[in-house]
Amino acid sequence: MNKEVTKQPERMFGVVVVGVGRAGSVRIRDLQTPPPPADPLKLIGFVSRRELGNINEAKQISLQDALSSTEVDVAYICNENISHEEYIRQFLRAGKHVLVEYPMALSLASAQELWKIAEEKGKILHEEHIELLMEEFAFLKNEVAGKELMEGTLHFTGGPLDKGKFGFIAFSAISRLSWLVSLFGELSFISATMEERKEDQYQKMTVHLETVDKRRPLTWIEERGPELKREHHVNFLFESGRLESLPPPAQGNKNIFLRDQHIFVKKLLGQMSTEDLAKEKKRILHCLEIADEIQKYC
Repeated sequence: MNKEVTKQPERMFGVVVVGVGRAGSVRIRDLQTPPPPADPLKLIGFVSRRELGNINEAKQISLQDALSSTEVDVAYICNENISHEEYIRQFLRAGKHVLVEYPMALSLASAQELWKIAEEKGKILHEEHIELLMEEFAFLKNEVAGKELMEGTLHFTGGPLDKGKFGFIAFSAISRLSWLVSLFGELSFISATMEERKEDQYQKMTVHLETVDKRRPLTWIEERGPELKREHHVNFLFESGRLESLPPPAQGNKNIFLRDQHIFVKKLLGQMSTEDLAKEKKRILHCLEIADEIQKYC
């Protein structure tokens, strides 16, 4: 019996991972797992401010070596949000493709500049949005389809975040905006308020939005504190009824970083349509624009 031979990709893209926190560690693991033939990626090493030596046989290299190495074609930016913009800029200017955990930048203007550099260099700039790959979002998308929204609220609770590392809360939590825009289309910013108790590490941001097409009100609440569980709460009123709960997170969410990597590879290989790329870029910039507006009010 003849064995089936797996065809190897004609070209492998060398990857360096910048930052080895939760996201960076998962990226390294996924890159070390034998990929399907469609993922022509090879881990070259990782960059960290800390001296770590090797991690699971992945070697540490300096930032300068990562930028100058001809082996490195791609950089995964997985460090703190406040550092994303500068690292993206350096790697794009060095002629590398970039995958970055959201948000790519902490202002709309900075993101527009980074995309301009990527286009000038002919490189892929991919912002990860694993929230759109979650089973909870797939459930919401299915429930919302074909229904007429009257009003709605998305309320997220979770532990405190260090603003000095992660930036203003509307940017660090931009995945919630991504959900709302993906479900209901473009949104207009109406108003925002912030309740904050620094001594308790507590923050509660309340944002009022409305859909551009039919001016339906939407409220986004982001609440952070030491005792708060990481949970999404929804309350969407439709003409046909009300949606007030999400199914519990399932095992299907465990490979979402790898699924995001597959999307990035499609872009590298030119397998994503110009229309889909433009649609994705428009959504990302629209969310950043709203986050900018929120920051002005809070």
